[in-house]
Amino acid sequence: MNELIGRVFNFQSEGFTARQDLYARLAGGQSPKALMISCADSRVVPEEIVQAAPGDLFVCRNAGNIVPPYSETIGGVSATVEYGVMVLGVRDIIVCGHSDCGAMKGLMSDAPLSTMPSVMAWLEHSRAAKSVVCNSYPDLHDGAAVRAASLENVVIQLQHLRTHPSVAAAVARGEVALHGWFFDIEAGQVLALDGNTHRFVPIVPDQPLPVAVPHAERRAADFDVTPAAVAAE
Repeated sequence: MNELIGRVFNFQSEGFTARQDLYARLAGGQSPKALMISCADSRVVPEEIVQAAPGDLFVCRNAGNIVPPYSETIGGVSATVEYGVMVLGVRDIIVCGHSDCGAMKGLMSDAPLSTMPSVMAWLEHSRAAKSVVCNSYPDLHDGAAVRAASLENVVIQLQHLRTHPSVAAAVARGEVALHGWFFDIEAGQVLALDGNTHRFVPIVPDQPLPVAVPHAERRAADFDVTPAAVAAE
């Protein structure tokens, strides 16, 4: 802890001073470019992955980068998502999983989690990912199964995200895009979910970014709902 305290002093004397103008601007409010929902794992630092400056990224971290379906758990994740979309106006939401994820190891393990009832209940929001792996990847075991679960879990959490009213409305208006990422810790590589192929592929410089759900209006109704059409009725 003393080492961390020393770093606080270093930030105050050097880091803050070097960016004092930036912090002065941020003192009046924030307008982050994106919301990232990532794992609480100490090895995964969202701001470092995207090389973000203070004020660039709105971050929500929890065990397993989980987004509970809207109706099941109204809590910190739901509030963060709602605030990010409706108040801060973020245009991109990223769910970021990672390799060697402890939450996914717990999910895929046959060992009981009864001694950690909160963890056990939380991981219920990822049970669908385990079902996908067990049924679609029957030959995978151990680390390979955990990696597959980590990838499938991102897909599941993106589905949960779209049950949140603020997100559903923003996606339908074409105002918010959804991204599924996977950070390989050892390789230092980020994979992104391609909504067209439904596969995770590497993010490559000078190539279009693979997007799970791009910015585009999505209206299921087959009639004109523009204000002009309504006024004409």
